Amino acid sequence: MTDLSPAAQAVKDAAWGSFWSDEAMAPNDAEIIAAAALRAAADQIEDLYCDGDVEDSPGVVFALRQLMLIAAELEGSDD
Repeated sequence: MTDLSPAAQAVKDAAWGSFWSDEAMAPNDAEIIAAAALRAAADQIEDLYCDGDVEDSPGVVFALRQLMLIAAELEGSDD
């Protein structure tokens, strides 16, 4: 695989890191892994705006909140 950008590497690391939890003896469900990746992506987007005030960018704030809501929903899923 080619070298990843720092943002893409952070998302990959979050997904891989959530694959195994300290408590589980088996890999986590896809929902947990996907939620971790979404949260990491949101963090990377927020980091792009760290020099400015994210609250001044309603579209960015909306997107970040939606990513976090999706992650929370995935973590609460029993499927």
